[in-house]
Amino acid sequence: MLGTVTLDQLKVLVTIEETGSFSAAGRKLKRAQSAISHAVMTLENLQRVQLFDRSGRAPVLTEAGRALASQARQVLRQAELFERTASAIASGLEPELTFSVDSMVPSEPVIRTLATLQQRFPDLTVTLFTEALGGAERRVRSGSAALGLCMLFPVQVQDLQAYPVTSIELVPVVAPAHPLAQETRRLEREVLAEHVQLVLTDPESKGGGPSYSVVSPRVWRFVDLGRRLEFLLAGFGWATMPLHLVEPHLRSGSLQRLPIEDPSILPGSIPIYAVHQRARPLGTAARSLLQDLQELSA
Repeated sequence: MLGTVTLDQLKVLVTIEETGSFSAAGRKLKRAQSAISHAVMTLENLQRVQLFDRSGRAPVLTEAGRALASQARQVLRQAELFERTASAIASGLEPELTFSVDSMVPSEPVIRTLATLQQRFPDLTVTLFTEALGGAERRVRSGSAALGLCMLFPVQVQDLQAYPVTSIELVPVVAPAHPLAQETRRLEREVLAEHVQLVLTDPESKGGGPSYSVVSPRVWRFVDLGRRLEFLLAGFGWATMPLHLVEPHLRSGSLQRLPIEDPSILPGSIPIYAVHQRARPLGTAARSLLQDLQELSA
């Protein structure tokens, strides 16, 4: 019961609108027509609103009746959602799943697994955060995300449970008009250090972020991966970029791969982990999402 209104009364009103008459609503709800009429009259008296015009051969919804029938339909949908959500929570499903994804992570596996999750748990509230470098791990550590997808840098991670789910390949690239693209010398550290290096950085890291794989004293630091790509295409410097992001530009010729073999500059394949707090076990939906990510990787 909602104040003086019951869900049953709202259901009767909506059914009449859908079927077109009191008698048809009675048949659909398996009730006598007199019971339908009584429910409507009670609703009208309680709300002091005339829902039906009874001047003709059959009652017809008034303008107010049509407006309130539309509102009643919304209330009934929310009531059904409330019951389904309560039942799911009682069976172990978390009320909400918050998922955080690092900007370096390819979108395709995230999209595929989230689509599967929506099909499996259509009423689950999912909140997705796409983060700058380091943001997904930080959000999981703070407890504002249950599950994260990120790279794990060489730090202590005893508080996190990590599962390898995929990897990305980093490749050194530059615009064709950049001087490095014309170099005939071997591209060793001394040559690379003569040019601006475009570096992705953690916006909350002290000192400008990680310094490994940075070989140039002339560094431009970017929080946004897309912005760094724009500056690469414009020829402002060189960088190591995820292959899945620059592959179309390599095919079109708008970027050129640099012949660098130094493993301290070019780390090659970087593992991506799904992480959660060890002290915070995953709920049903988060475990399902993690399993799908692992299966997709396999």
